[in-house]
Amino acid sequence: MNISQYIHTRGKEMVDLIADYLENIEQRPVYPNVEPGYLRSLIPQEAPEEPDTYEDVVKDIERVIMPGVTHWHSPYFYAYFPTASSFPAMLADMLSGAIGCIGFSWAASPACTELETVMMDWLGKMLKLPEEFIAGTHGQGGGVIQGTASEATLVALLAARSRTVRIILANDPQRPETDITSKLVAYASDQAHCSVERAGMIGGVRMKKIPTKQSNKYAVHGETFLKMIQEDKAAGLIPFYLCATLGTTPSCAFDRITELGPICNAEQIWMHIDAAYAGSSFICPEFRPLLNGIEFADSFNFNPHKWLLVNFDCSTMWDIIEEVMLSVQRHWQIPLGRRFRSLKMWFVFRMYGLKGLQDYIRKHVELAKEFETLVRADPRFEISADVILALVCFRLKGSNEMNEVLLKRINNGKKIHLVPCQLSGQFVLRFAICARTTESRHVREAWRIISQLAEEVMQELPH
Repeated sequence: MNISQYIHTRGKEMVDLIADYLENIEQRPVYPNVEPGYLRSLIPQEAPEEPDTYEDVVKDIERVIMPGVTHWHSPYFYAYFPTASSFPAMLADMLSGAIGCIGFSWAASPACTELETVMMDWLGKMLKLPEEFIAGTHGQGGGVIQGTASEATLVALLAARSRTVRIILANDPQRPETDITSKLVAYASDQAHCSVERAGMIGGVRMKKIPTKQSNKYAVHGETFLKMIQEDKAAGLIPFYLCATLGTTPSCAFDRITELGPICNAEQIWMHIDAAYAGSSFICPEFRPLLNGIEFADSFNFNPHKWLLVNFDCSTMWDIIEEVMLSVQRHWQIPLGRRFRSLKMWFVFRMYGLKGLQDYIRKHVELAKEFETLVRADPRFEISADVILALVCFRLKGSNEMNEVLLKRINNGKKIHLVPCQLSGQFVLRFAICARTTESRHVREAWRIISQLAEEVMQELPH
């Protein structure tokens, strides 16, 4: 069999396997029933001397791989946040893999470079970003695809550090650079993702957490931020970077960027906006006001690979380019090489259209509201944070222990999967609408399971 025939035959078989998997995914336990180290005993300790057959490899997918898979695209998966999946994106990924270019420069693959620039402009216009962020205008900015929001946060922090050092040295050329960097301080909400703190560690700067309160809906406000800046400047520190979060991981809270932005601009502090999950919703006019204040930002990032039907990895980042942010794409990221990820965006945007993408977001929000209604109708439960998008934070009225036991029993049942968070010292369950195929019947079945297990827990444990 020549290579063309091989690809035709095996490629069609793999497509059938994928289609069958997704069609029947809700029949599988959403969470695997294995222990750490399960896989090593299922395969040889060394690679084979002679090649195995393709049939043997495929046969082992069900025996070796599937028992250890957490099925993120099951309609009974309600943990973390969504990870996008769509057939157009899968097909585009197949083509990207076949082309196999390493797009580190225009010459390395012109289509890879140019399509990414245009797709970032398409998406920026869907979001109604300021012209400064759009490459194909008179603005100075543009967009690039990162691997994850964690990388975007780090790149923005490094750019902010470089800018601040340059500004200070321009006014005081004799000052040692180490004296400057040792006094730099960055800020983020105490609700921000752990990757923000890690960016500070990698960047070699101190990171301060801005406290939030339940009464302020777990959002960072300008007054609190300004007070911290003033105290730090009085102590001889140099505030230089703020990572504001739109849609925090624990509760989907929104920092007040309309208050924070003017402060950052006045103090020459780089404001990066991390909207990893929530950013996709801003393509809907009713959710776009959540992005008001973007005009004050130096950089902005969100993950289409969470909620915009573009498979992982595809994290979009826009910058207003200055001398520290060069216009060559390879200078906007940590690795030199880059895959042809914009193909996924091109396929998805064309085959869904803006309206189809908006309908998808709205459907998930409606399902979350349906779950919220079920929770509020049960006097045993309480809602722990505002339900703005497709995340519901809820808990049994009672002790943390009771809620911890409830979550453990939910996940041990392996029919549905949830994860917790901590809000104001309380153990809270998070219910995120994640899968493309989730319907009302799945949400109601999940509530039936939760409700039944809650009754058992309340009978066994003191309130």
